[in-house]
Amino acid sequence: MHHLPVESRPREKLLQRGAEALSDAELMAIVLRTGMVGKNVLTLAQELLDRFGGVSGLLNANAAELKTIKGLGGPAKRALVLAVLALSRRALAEQLKAGPAFEDPKSVKQYVQLHLGHKTHEVFAVLFLNAQHRLMAMEELFRGSLTQTSVYPREVVQRALHHQAAAVILAHNHPSGHVKPSPADLKITEALKAALALLDVRVLDHLIVAPGLSYSMAENGHF
Repeated sequence: MHHLPVESRPREKLLQRGAEALSDAELMAIVLRTGMVGKNVLTLAQELLDRFGGVSGLLNANAAELKTIKGLGGPAKRALVLAVLALSRRALAEQLKAGPAFEDPKSVKQYVQLHLGHKTHEVFAVLFLNAQHRLMAMEELFRGSLTQTSVYPREVVQRALHHQAAAVILAHNHPSGHVKPSPADLKITEALKAALALLDVRVLDHLIVAPGLSYSMAENGHF
């Protein structure tokens, strides 16, 4: 990046003007530090973001996936990227654990997006909350199409008892990219609400996510 004017170099720009002045690619270029023969670091950073569908997709990347990116072949560079991504995920989890989840529903959606949004198979997860609606744990419980034969209310009830949860948020992803709930989604939501109500555990929401998209059943009148 030394060939660029000082004001255009991401690192100098960050120090002088703050992170808000930088694009996602510029911030990623600072993490990568160097490009490769025939490709500068800004181009490599943008290609990395494009490959994973932006920052939210990149946050789900693993070591094997990063190894397939030309220019990230060295273990030191991949380890640095993975460390930054892991810290980002942990920061969001800490934010949810520090305060009531429903005081910041946007963060809840982001958290679910990070974990489920870019999976290529359907996953059903449950966020277990305490009496103050703070996040205690998130567990991926089922895989496959969301039907009453693939999601077992008894197992959700057992995990709620294990965590001594006062409330839960249901979540799953739609790899198809469409987040509008299907009749099966609505049906299993009602079944889980009824089962958990026997324990006096409230179902606060059911979130459906896809790459770059999210849908809250609570916000759309299903609760």
